[in-house]
Amino acid sequence: MESSQSPDTKEIKRAKRPPSEDPDPPSKAKERSKQKKHSRLCATLGEEDASVRLLEELVFGAEEQLTERLEQDSSVLLEDDDDGSVCSEDGDSESRRPAVRSAAWEDEDDELDEEIDMTHRFRRDFKKSETENKMTKQRLQQRLKEQFQKAMGGTPSWAEATTKKRQKKAGHEAEDEDESEELLRRTGNFVGSSESLPKGIIKIKKCLNANNECPGSDQLTSVQFHPSAQIVMTAGLDHSISLFQSRSVSGTHAESHTPYSSSAAMNKHSLCSRIVTSRPLEGELLTAVSVREVDGKSNPKIQTIHLENYPVNKASFSADGEHIVATGMRNKLFYIYDMMEGKVLPVSSVRGLNEQKVSDFQVSPDGKYLLLSGYAGYLHLMTTKTREVIRSMKMNGSVCAAAFTADSSKIFANSQEGEVFIWDVQSSKCLKKFADDGCVQGTSLALSRDGQYLACGSQSGVVNIYSQNDCLHKLEPRPLKAVMNLVTAATSLCFNNTSEILAIGSKADDEASRLVHLPSFTVFSNFPQFQKKTIFRTRCLDFSPRSGFYSVANNKGNALLFR
Repeated sequence: MESSQSPDTKEIKRAKRPPSEDPDPPSKAKERSKQKKHSRLCATLGEEDASVRLLEELVFGAEEQLTERLEQDSSVLLEDDDDGSVCSEDGDSESRRPAVRSAAWEDEDDELDEEIDMTHRFRRDFKKSETENKMTKQRLQQRLKEQFQKAMGGTPSWAEATTKKRQKKAGHEAEDEDESEELLRRTGNFVGSSESLPKGIIKIKKCLNANNECPGSDQLTSVQFHPSAQIVMTAGLDHSISLFQSRSVSGTHAESHTPYSSSAAMNKHSLCSRIVTSRPLEGELLTAVSVREVDGKSNPKIQTIHLENYPVNKASFSADGEHIVATGMRNKLFYIYDMMEGKVLPVSSVRGLNEQKVSDFQVSPDGKYLLLSGYAGYLHLMTTKTREVIRSMKMNGSVCAAAFTADSSKIFANSQEGEVFIWDVQSSKCLKKFADDGCVQGTSLALSRDGQYLACGSQSGVVNIYSQNDCLHKLEPRPLKAVMNLVTAATSLCFNNTSEILAIGSKADDEASRLVHLPSFTVFSNFPQFQKKTIFRTRCLDFSPRSGFYSVANNKGNALLFR
C-alpha cells in the first residue's frame, strides 16, 4: 500500500506532522518544501523556460546576475535611442525627432558665383571704376548695402544685430521702469518738437514757382525775402523788380514772421495795401505795376516795377524793409524804390564816390550803411541817411564778395586772390588778413547771423567753413570743414536764420546746388532730386526769416520755391 502512494501524498503527510516531530525550524522547512515543489513542477514540464528561471532568481535570489543583465539591457536601450526608436516601461512606442536627412540631389550651378552685368543703365551708378563691367551677387549686395548706409547716415537702428538690441533693452529696462513711475505721478504735455535740425534727410517740398504767373523773360539775378513782412522780391536782367506775398499754406503755419518794428509804424497788411494802391509819379521810370501773392499753390502777383533800359545786377531790401536798392551792370547809377510812397528815386552820383561802375553792394544789419564794391579792391562805406561816402578801404587784389557781421561793427571781404580781410567799420582799419585755406581764386563769402560761422567759396568749387571767433583771434585759422560737393565755382552762399543750414550754389553748371547741415557739416542727401532737372543754374539763394521757405533764382527766369 505504501508503494502505491504517490510522492505528493507523502509530501502532504510529512507537511502535516506536528512541529515537534520536524527537526528544522518551521520557516526553513517551509521554504525548502517550496523549492522542492517548484523543481518537481519544472521536471514535469520537461524544460526550463528562461522567463521562469528569471522569475525564480528574482524571487529567491541571484541579485548580482540580475544587476548585470539590467546593465546590459540599458546599454542596448541607449543604442536603440541613437537609431531613433525607444521602448517605454509600459511597452508604448513614442515618436522621436527624425535624423537629419541628406538631400536627394544637388545642383552644381548653386555653387557657382553668378556675375551681374554692371553696364546696364540701372546699375551704372554702383560702379566705382570703369573696369567693373562684371560683379558677383555677393559683391553687388555689399555695394548696395554700403550705399544705403551712406544715404541713411549710418546703419539704421532696425538693422542692428539682435544681440545688441537685447543688451540695450536689458540695460535700460530698470531706467524705463523708474521713468514710467515718474511719468504717472504728474500730468502735462509730454510731447514736444526737437530744437535741432537732424542731419541726413531734410523734409523739403517743391512748391509752385514764386513767379509762376509771369516768369522772367531773362535770367534772374536776385531773390530775397522781406525781413519782417510776408513778401518776396525777385529781380533780373529783364529790367524788372517783382514783389510777391508769401503766406502760410492752407492755414498751416509753414512760415510765421515777426511783427514790424516801431520805425515801420504799420503792419504787413497795411504795407501790402500801400504797395498795391501806390501809383508811379509823373516822369518816373515805372512802366508796369501788377499784384502777385505767393501761397505755394497759385502765387498771384503783388507788384512789378520795370526800370527802362536798366538790367538789374542786384536788388536788396533795406534793413527796415521800407526801401529796395537796385544796382545795374553798366555804370554807377542805382535806384532806390520807396515801398511806402511808391516812388522810384534814381541816384546818379554819390558824394565821395570816384567809381565808373557800381554793381555790387551790401546793406548793414543796423540799416545805417551801404557797402559799395568798387574797382581795384576798393570798398566804399556810404550812409543811407545822407547818401554820401564817409570812408573808403583798399585791399589787395579785386573784391569778389563782402559782408557785415551781425552787429554791423566789422566787415569781412574776400578777394579774388584768395585772401580774407577783416575791417573795423568805425575806424576803417584792417584788423586782420589771412589766406583762405587751399584757395587759388575766391568767388563768394557769407556770414551766419548768429556770429558763429564764415563760409568762403572758391573757383574750384570748394567751400571752406570757418569759425568767426578763430578768424578774429588766431593767426592762421583752419577751416572746420571743406565742403567739396561742387565741381564748378561756388558763386552763391547763404546761411539760414538759425545757422543750421548753409546753401551753396554755382551758376556754371546745372543742378549745382546743395544744402549743408550744421554743425555736422554733412550734405543733405535728398536735395536736389536728380530724376529730372529742376534748379538748372543757380544765380541767387535766400531763406525766409523763419526758414519756412527756401528760394532759388535760376538762369531760366524762375524763382523756385521750396517749403
